[in-house]
Amino acid sequence: MPGNGSTAPTGKRTQPRGVDPGCRPDPSGRRHVTPTPSRSCCNVTVPLSVLDLATVDRGTEIGDALHQTVAVARRAEELGYRRVWYAEHHNMKSIASSATSVLIAHVAAHTSTIRLGAGGVMLPNHSPLTIAEQFGTLASLHPGRIDLGLGRAPGTDQVTLLQALRRDHQAADTFPQDVQELQGFLTGESRISGVDAFPGKGTNVPLYILGSSLYGAQLAALLGLPYGFASHFAPDALEQAVAIYRQRFRPSEQLAEPHVIAGVNVIAAPSEEEALELQLRTRRRRLARFLVPGRDLSDDEADTLLASPQGQQVLGMMRYTATGSPEAVREYLDWFADHASADELIVVHSAPTAETRLRSLELTAAAAELQPT
Repeated sequence: MPGNGSTAPTGKRTQPRGVDPGCRPDPSGRRHVTPTPSRSCCNVTVPLSVLDLATVDRGTEIGDALHQTVAVARRAEELGYRRVWYAEHHNMKSIASSATSVLIAHVAAHTSTIRLGAGGVMLPNHSPLTIAEQFGTLASLHPGRIDLGLGRAPGTDQVTLLQALRRDHQAADTFPQDVQELQGFLTGESRISGVDAFPGKGTNVPLYILGSSLYGAQLAALLGLPYGFASHFAPDALEQAVAIYRQRFRPSEQLAEPHVIAGVNVIAAPSEEEALELQLRTRRRRLARFLVPGRDLSDDEADTLLASPQGQQVLGMMRYTATGSPEAVREYLDWFADHASADELIVVHSAPTAETRLRSLELTAAAAELQPT
């Protein structure tokens, strides 16, 4: 599929020159250049949002990461990004967004207008009533600013899922029913007689189905909800899932027409050379986190892993990554929006430090000509 340097499908542009294909990595940082697109790009044609992983950088504290989420959201608000989302992960020392609703409340209290939400809450880990109450509270405190993205995966490892969260694999089997139950609590049309969510009832917090497979696409279409595809780390089914969602979409009270949000990684820097260096550092760290957790690798050790089949597989997860100067990133994002048939892009600024991620946020906004609302 395009995004790996191959030819794009008929009717879509080829991947642009000057950006990173991502799935054929070279430890040296050199890129595999692809043909120039068939038409020039002047600006990104869809809204941009941010997925903030509340990253705990090496040598920093969790508190530093949580304070940085406020700085990112404030700057995203000033620059004209549409929304900032946070994801539920457990037992991952590099991600500080496990208590997603608490983090949203903290950031919302320090911002004014930007939409904030979960991208997403892993619903099988919770009762629908609890999530309705949490997000109903958020919506009551910050009307018109709260989103609720819902995922079916556990967001953690098996030991944490079974022993610490006290959930089992069967919890995911009732995901469609749980989504509808949650929706009923938020709209004031409870599916459980005599039970309502307080707060929550009548807040109509908008729901989004998130996924990386055809399952989520079909469910989002059936329920008439927006669909977010996790192409920033699970890219394989992107085109097929989006096509199925658009073909099978049924209008609902929340949404009259299909709405696709596609995830994409971004490393923007003032120069291509610096962006490639940041990308290499990011790749090394991600590889170590996935393949040898808890170990610090030398650069040589990391590069050896990068060239291995296991390394290639992990880096393939980052297939959709815009790396380069602001102009190259802008061109890539415009191409990717077309490639993904997306109505909105949610970008993960994945540079290796808080400073370089914030700068990437700013450079991308300027290149895309975002306008504050």
